[in-house]
Amino acid sequence: MNRTEKNEEIKLLKDKFSKAQLAILADYKGISSNDFNDFRKKLREKGSTIKVIKNRLAKIAAQGTEYEVLVNHLTGTVALATTEVEPTAQAKVITEFAKSNEKVQIKIAAMQGKLISVQEVEALAKLPSKEELIAKLMASMQAPAQNFVSVLAQIPRQVVNVLAAIRDQKEKGA
Repeated sequence: MNRTEKNEEIKLLKDKFSKAQLAILADYKGISSNDFNDFRKKLREKGSTIKVIKNRLAKIAAQGTEYEVLVNHLTGTVALATTEVEPTAQAKVITEFAKSNEKVQIKIAAMQGKLISVQEVEALAKLPSKEELIAKLMASMQAPAQNFVSVLAQIPRQVVNVLAAIRDQKEKGA
């Protein structure tokens, strides 16, 4: 790799770090290229990327970003998974893949300038997605309005029922 390629790689990694919501470092030693490509495809479907990185270049790229906390953990064979959209989706894919493939191990993660342990990544994976939370919020916001409409609609129904009962009594009496 010549100097311009290294500078381009540093620029690409710095861009990833600046836009990332969550960055996860994973050890991938021994995984087949087919399995790694399958892993990459699953992450891409959720708006995430994974890239095998050169530690030295990643350390340079992380300087001055909120992911500088990862620098001490950039050792050995490392793949960097980042997402610009939703952290829970990325965490779900990575934890599920790591459980099904022992050769992939989550080393550490960072979110908003703070290190996150493997257990915290697993806990993040168990959280509902942003869309699920919005749907629950909308349902809870809509419930009072639906109840109010139901109560308002009940009054005319009761009037109709009373009038129907009076009509039935008059028909029986006549």
